Amino acid sequence: MNSAAPHPLSPAETEDLQTQLASLCKAAADSLRLRILRVLRHDAMDVSELCAVLDVRQPALSHHLKLMSAAGLLCSQRDGNHIFYRRQELGVDEPFAALQQALLAAADTLELDRNEEARREELQRQREQNSLDFFTNNVSRFREQQDLIAAPERYASAVNSLLNALPVTRRKTALEVGPGDGWLLPRLCGQFDRVVALDNAPAMLDSARATAAALDNIEFVLGDTRHEVLSSLRADLIVINMVLHHTPDPATTLREAASALAPGGVLLITELCEHQQGWARENCGDLWLGFAPELLGDWAAAAGLKELTGSYLGQRNGFKLQLRLFGAAKNTS
Repeated sequence: MNSAAPHPLSPAETEDLQTQLASLCKAAADSLRLRILRVLRHDAMDVSELCAVLDVRQPALSHHLKLMSAAGLLCSQRDGNHIFYRRQELGVDEPFAALQQALLAAADTLELDRNEEARREELQRQREQNSLDFFTNNVSRFREQQDLIAAPERYASAVNSLLNALPVTRRKTALEVGPGDGWLLPRLCGQFDRVVALDNAPAMLDSARATAAALDNIEFVLGDTRHEVLSSLRADLIVINMVLHHTPDPATTLREAASALAPGGVLLITELCEHQQGWARENCGDLWLGFAPELLGDWAAAAGLKELTGSYLGQRNGFKLQLRLFGAAKNTS
């Protein structure tokens, strides 16, 4: 039996689609706009950062960003006094999703010139250094600063429930990225044969080591998700607990961590939902004021992960936490 023919569009609907299509094509029909898409491939930047990387004056760049946002190629997130732009990922039900994805894929084939790439790398280094400096200088006050936003005891029971019910077939290796003062490490060591604690701040790694001093199945690694240890790691569980808002490039951190998952492994992320409490930058070393849940979902999907479950916990101070569990594909061979 043949399915019913699609309902014909009204003249107004047809005109609206024509306008959307023309807007999308126009938004991509400029070399600078294509460079913007390329720069934002795995990152979000505010106007001043984009101006610095692309060596463009702000009034001109703002015009392009406004046009690209209106066309659906970019979306924005307010972060304190800053507005950060990222690439928009359209859903499959959008009328021009295939064209938009093709435009993004084409932009990704472009190479930034040497000066642009050097400036982009310098921006990332500066972000990373700012975060590292904060934790190096404030290790003794880490728990106090952490408690300003979300004390572990306020969500530990929810994390424990997820850990107890992990949909994994084996519990050999777990990796925690950025263990902080190590409060979660004893729980992981009690459930997995081997635990790897990875942190790029020596002082914080020492703090975690002190917390886990009595445990004999844990390995401490100084470095970030680019460390060579991840290249051979096949983790059944990776935990990124309240870390992404401290990292200079959270999408890349998530993607690099996910690459160390074993087939059928799971990635547990606890993170702040987006908020407007800008004081967290200075007082808590936050580079980002949380993330929209759909943004984390987009990053996980781009890393080849599928969401398994998610929950959200309100805090008395107005913050909101998201606990997300993502799974890697199982090996079908």
